[in-house]
Amino acid sequence: MEFSFLNELPKIVWMLIGIAVFLAVIGLLLVLVDLPRTRRDRWQAFLFLAPALLLLLGGIVYPGVRTTLLSFYDRSGETFVGLDNYLWMFERPEILQVLFNTLLWVLFAPLLSTAIGLVYSVLVDRSRFEPIAKSLVFMPMAISFVGASIIWRFVFAYRPADQEQYGLFNQIVVWLGGEPRLWLLEQPINTFLLILVLIWVQAGFAMVVLSAAIKAIPADMVEAARIDGAGPFNLFFRITLPTVWPTLLVVFITITVQTLKVFDIVRTMTGGNYGTSVIANEMYSQAFQQGQTGQGSALAVFLFVLVIPLVVVQIRRMRKARELA
Repeated sequence: MEFSFLNELPKIVWMLIGIAVFLAVIGLLLVLVDLPRTRRDRWQAFLFLAPALLLLLGGIVYPGVRTTLLSFYDRSGETFVGLDNYLWMFERPEILQVLFNTLLWVLFAPLLSTAIGLVYSVLVDRSRFEPIAKSLVFMPMAISFVGASIIWRFVFAYRPADQEQYGLFNQIVVWLGGEPRLWLLEQPINTFLLILVLIWVQAGFAMVVLSAAIKAIPADMVEAARIDGAGPFNLFFRITLPTVWPTLLVVFITITVQTLKVFDIVRTMTGGNYGTSVIANEMYSQAFQQGQTGQGSALAVFLFVLVIPLVVVQIRRMRKARELA
């Protein structure tokens, strides 16, 4: 094997290499942030951050390094296999389906959650029933993903056509003259139904944040636009949208990161079966159910790599906002 010479390196060397790479990534992220410029400020920052850094080292750095090392070994953790576990992800049809499902989640869930939150916050802004309307949309945020998934499993519940339906979705289908179906078993619609659950939860988060941004728009700016003859659509596209755009991006990126890590919804509703698995669920399945620690670790590292660009974009936006303040 072309990587055989690497087998002779002691594990402690691989551990040091992993730590160095991880610290290099963290250092790159820190370069994007304004660090304290004076020695006194740096010491103060260090003292305040020391407890968090210790927890970070034990709870994130070491597991991250360990997972990265395991991704280069077989299931036993003894035999070095190089990049085989990463190549495996792109050679197995079932894993390609997992990656495609994750892509669907990333394409639809953040976009629709942010769009629904924005439209809803605009429509109910300064309306008579604004507090009640916002409470109804924000309420799913108080429910865990597992709880939300159980609720929606009842919504999609199935019974044969000769029995009374207790699942709301199938009951509506019956009222419209259709036949009840096992929605969570049918591909690819089952993936989109699972995405719907995340949208239902995250739309409330988007609405609250964007509503606060909309209320921060100066009233005289809106009034001047109305005096100039701007209608509702012109107000939205020329005043509201450009003003809340930075907040909109923050909400979008935050929901995207949450979407990439989605696990609870898939695990609770389908267990990743019927073509609905995503990276986080497959990582758990490979590592803890099938005992393929190398392959599960490779999926975890791949997921971490996907999240890094979003973190970098978020840090850059924070830096620009600080410079403009």
